Amino acid sequence: MNDDQLINQTADFVKAKFEGEGSGHDWWHMYRVWQLSKTIAADEKAADMLVVELAALLHDIADWKFHDGDLEAGPKAARDWLESQNADEATIVAVETIIRKVSFKGAGESTPMSSPEGRIVQDADRLDALGAIGIARTFAYGGSKGRPLYDPGVKPESHADFAAYSSSAGPTINHFYEKLLLLKARMNTDTGKRLAEQRHRYLENFLDEFYAEWDGER
Repeated sequence: MNDDQLINQTADFVKAKFEGEGSGHDWWHMYRVWQLSKTIAADEKAADMLVVELAALLHDIADWKFHDGDLEAGPKAARDWLESQNADEATIVAVETIIRKVSFKGAGESTPMSSPEGRIVQDADRLDALGAIGIARTFAYGGSKGRPLYDPGVKPESHADFAAYSSSAGPTINHFYEKLLLLKARMNTDTGKRLAEQRHRYLENFLDEFYAEWDGER
């Protein structure tokens, strides 16, 4: 199997598994991260594209949020799939490593990527949590968990570690302060930083409008 066949087989596998999922972690999220990763990689000009594309497609194959906080569920599921497709061990390890580190794990947790492929995929994933799409996904996820839109009496928290972040169940608006508004400063690549600027401003403008409408000002 050549690289293009492996990528296409992986895309088909992920699409079949996640199409119609309703929490914002669906096939189209994986698809957008895949496309954004290719866009960023084209600007960065120094990455193994097989690793970039496979990691982008598989980065949420078994997200810890849906596997009782198990950070190894994703790397294991990716390895199982890639081994079934006879991918080489170096590629599997590279993809596993990216999946293990890609997610935001709390304001106090650093999640640095050691490879250019990891930095690219991490930026693409974070960009999909910003802007109009990021807002839509945030409320989709909050709704899937039965969380209120907003409660003025429940303030956002700055989670010191993954345990605190993963156990958080605050209103959806709090997630903007606990994660989304922090992402712009954590972009790795020049392309990611540039794209994050506009999407970050969109979040800020949305929050201004949200509070004005909440308070009956317009």
